[in-house]
Amino acid sequence: MRTTKAQQAQSHRLLIRTAVDLMTQHGFEGTTMKQIARAAELGDATIYKYFPSKEKLVLAYFEQAVEDALVRMRKTKGLDKFSLQERMQLLVDHLLETLLPDREFVALAHQLLNKTPLALLSGALPGKALLQAAFAEMLEAAQASGEMPPCGFQGSLSSLMADYVYAVVGFWLRDTSDGFADTTRMTDLSLGVLTLALRSGLVDRLLELGGFMLRSQLARLLQPGGGWLDLMQRARQTLQTPKMP
Repeated sequence: MRTTKAQQAQSHRLLIRTAVDLMTQHGFEGTTMKQIARAAELGDATIYKYFPSKEKLVLAYFEQAVEDALVRMRKTKGLDKFSLQERMQLLVDHLLETLLPDREFVALAHQLLNKTPLALLSGALPGKALLQAAFAEMLEAAQASGEMPPCGFQGSLSSLMADYVYAVVGFWLRDTSDGFADTTRMTDLSLGVLTLALRSGLVDRLLELGGFMLRSQLARLLQPGGGWLDLMQRARQTLQTPKMP
């Protein structure tokens, strides 16, 4: 009997939820794929149709959290009247609210990511493409409304803003203030500064200046005697030098 897309989505979410609960109780190493499958009342082999490893389950949790936060944000009444800063703040707030019930697991997963980044992050950060697309939409809306001038580096900027969200999550996990007040102040200040810079066109000018300087330096280095070969040789020697234990 074939399962419907709705049933597959339900099983996908159930496995993630079960993995979060078990890993929170027993740790990442203390939890097996078989335990997760059986606790979710699915066949031992069925879980591998959805996730090839525990690592992928961890990544899927964050992907799901970002999706849920975006759904909640887009259901906000009057969202089209929100300023750029309000929209960005709303997205960050909804994501942290989504993560809050599982903060212990999020901390565990964050430590795991730091210990084994190559194993877990062979691709893009989980949810980054969704965040990047959401920020790109916000920037387009802000430009269309005249809130900020046209930005020629929208793709790069939205990618940096997505990375910023992951930095906020890391800050939040270390925040011991009452009600995570320090996280609230940090995001309010940083997003406020970013918004002011975008409205003034400063970010676009800085990125343009950085690109000009990079192109100028490359043009100089690539000329005969410009030092390109020497620079590349030194870089290769540095990369080939074995690191001390």
